Amino acid sequence: MYSNQQKLSSPEVAELRREAGLYLKDLREKRGLSQRQMAEKVGGSYYTFISQLESGRGRIPPDRYLVWADVLGVKADVFVRNLLRYYDPVTYTILFGANENG
Repeated sequence: MYSNQQKLSSPEVAELRREAGLYLKDLREKRGLSQRQMAEKVGGSYYTFISQLESGRGRIPPDRYLVWADVLGVKADVFVRNLLRYYDPVTYTILFGANENG
């Protein structure tokens, strides 16, 4: 049975999540959206979910990637590739190589 080896308590994983949060925040701010507006556009009930993601305390569910990419004005493949770098660096490296920068 597969078990994700990335533990949230791991400093490396925590840092990757923070970087993912900064990436998401930067995209949101470039679109001129507040956290509340972002939550409404991606179908979230609470803007605090956006805050949690931007602070590295969560992940976007994969079934919501396309909605997020659309709202943030990013091509879906580029958006998912960048998220994969933060959320699952092992798979990212297998698919794109260690030196790929999105």
